[in-house]
Amino acid sequence: LEPMIDAKTMEIHHSKHHAAYVAKLNAEASKWDKFPTPEELCKKISGYNTAVRNNAGGHYNHSFFWKIMCPPGHAEVSGKLSDAISKKYGSMKDFKAEFKKSAAAVFGSGWAWLVVTKNGDLEIGTTSNQDNPLMDVSAFKGTPVIGLDVWEHAYYLKHQNLRADYIEDFWNVVNWQQAETNYLTAMK
Repeated sequence: LEPMIDAKTMEIHHSKHHAAYVAKLNAEASKWDKFPTPEELCKKISGYNTAVRNNAGGHYNHSFFWKIMCPPGHAEVSGKLSDAISKKYGSMKDFKAEFKKSAAAVFGSGWAWLVVTKNGDLEIGTTSNQDNPLMDVSAFKGTPVIGLDVWEHAYYLKHQNLRADYIEDFWNVVNWQQAETNYLTAMK
């Protein structure tokens, strides 16, 4: 993802932060008879304790995040997602501006999302901490198409306190082919 997102940040982010969510979720799951997927957990998270909520969310969100990125210059938006973005937001430029505005406005730690709502509409929104739009407790709901981690650990080594610059750099590594797949799957 260099030079947009530095390797050291990704190494720490994946091998420390994400790994900790997985380890803590596994510790919680060791007490269970059944093992739902992180997505299934998120959809019924109100039935679990805070440790499961935080760690299932952290695992799901990060697993999603890794897949939505690719090396710079290797993917362009096209297809049905491109058409839907243009229809909803007017242009890709306007969509990115709206997404950036939402992502930059997250107070503290959280995520910015592009989702498909239950009505089949695209919506931009945010969640706090490790919550996500799949969670039954989330005020912002939908099926994720794009997700951006805006916790400081995701960008601080390279971008320091310049979250807006990190968000701009993110657009250079979005895996639009994966986003298209996410969109088409959500629309089924």
